Amino acid sequence: MSTNEVVIRFDKVSFLYGHNKPILNEVSFSVRKGSKITIMGQNGAGKSTLFGLITKIHKPEDGDIHLPVNTSIAISRQVIPQDELDLTVREFFVKCFKSKVYDIDPKIDEILEIVNLRGHEKVHDRIIKTFSGGQQARLLLASALIQNPDILLLDEPTNNLDKAGIAHLTEFLKDYKKTVLVISHDAEFLNSFTDGVLYLDTHTKKVEQYTGNYNDVLKDITARVEKEGRKNAQLEKEIQAKKDKANEFANKGGRLRLVAKRMRNLAQDLEDEKVDVRREDKTIRKFIIPAQDEVLGAIATITSFTTMTHGKIHSRKANITLKKNQHLLLSGPNGIGKSTLLEKIANRQEDGVNVGKNICIGYYRQDFSNIKYDNTVHQILIQAMEKSGTITQEEVLRSVAASFLITGELIHTKFAVLSEGQKGLVSFARLVLEKPGLLILDEPTNHINFRHIPIIAEALNQYTGAMILVSHVPEFVAKIRIDEILDLEK
Repeated sequence: MSTNEVVIRFDKVSFLYGHNKPILNEVSFSVRKGSKITIMGQNGAGKSTLFGLITKIHKPEDGDIHLPVNTSIAISRQVIPQDELDLTVREFFVKCFKSKVYDIDPKIDEILEIVNLRGHEKVHDRIIKTFSGGQQARLLLASALIQNPDILLLDEPTNNLDKAGIAHLTEFLKDYKKTVLVISHDAEFLNSFTDGVLYLDTHTKKVEQYTGNYNDVLKDITARVEKEGRKNAQLEKEIQAKKDKANEFANKGGRLRLVAKRMRNLAQDLEDEKVDVRREDKTIRKFIIPAQDEVLGAIATITSFTTMTHGKIHSRKANITLKKNQHLLLSGPNGIGKSTLLEKIANRQEDGVNVGKNICIGYYRQDFSNIKYDNTVHQILIQAMEKSGTITQEEVLRSVAASFLITGELIHTKFAVLSEGQKGLVSFARLVLEKPGLLILDEPTNHINFRHIPIIAEALNQYTGAMILVSHVPEFVAKIRIDEILDLEK
């Protein structure tokens, strides 16, 4: 339960990204000790930046951030940095502490039990990159929990987690007695423990503070927008009536011109009464992923595949043929090898899977590591057009980019500095321009704003090529036509 003691207070804090991109403008809010707060906002609104300010990775341009003396803070990041993937589990956890921790192995065992990652093997000397995406998500969470912080910051903690992992995390957070701030787009997860929301408005650069859970806030915002819209509509009618009268009197001349002037002044007074209706987050436009032309017969055949359980590789038999307009869902728990299998298929390296020689493969990888981080968005999209054999047309490129909210200076920004949500949108724009015959998608809703997900689901549902999908989000999968399921656990 939260108390009246404030543990985080922002006082007119402003922050710029680079020299000319405002993220926060004179933001003020407070967080009470023991509260469970959700951070909401559009992709790129600055949610992760807010965490950076709290942890002092970023410094504000103006204003003050107040934390009690000796407050400990730990953050569960969205992804494990590239330079930490070659560490052992022990080395990874040692890096979490500023000073040396003696006899750390029992602490690691205890925390891995909490995140449901203990298994039947000693993992202390295992290399981080050998874990699946879902297992890495649990390690990220564990790296924050092992510090037992006063303030726990969780950045998209359910990404890559299977159903059991999310249930485990939910129960932990319900019982956690300290302050928690969570960035997530998983409504069901958030509603289970949230008691307040900080909403980053990408238009005003302000933070709005609400009491209640995720659904409460959405209802509150929607009701307010409708109320403000109705008031403005009524004022607009009165303003137009005053302007019409003013024009009528002005045309008659004489003293009536003074009446016309008075009418215009009244119209202006009414204009001033209009409120700036809270603008909703922009949503990506409806889109289609064009399928590769002139594809006949089998696009991919799966006769066998490999899985991983408790560190051991197993070979499984299968009899699946994917043709145009056939969608396959791969299912199974974290760590069984779904992402590894998708990667091997995408690179044509899985012995029991044959993809047609001339088939263009479009691959949405959950960690985006198949995209060059040093390239600009523009370069990435040009390469996608070249891959499809299309002559590069700047107008087409920019139109596709704009449909995924990639506009203005963003198109010439390096991929590395985008938010994770923006990277996801660039990845979808890339698929549209590649026009693949086989679409491979590994957790495509990770990091994506909830407003975009129904549009993405509709696009995938309409895709007419062959598709292989991995997703742990049942609400998303339910919106997509699935023709066959391959359960890697059976």
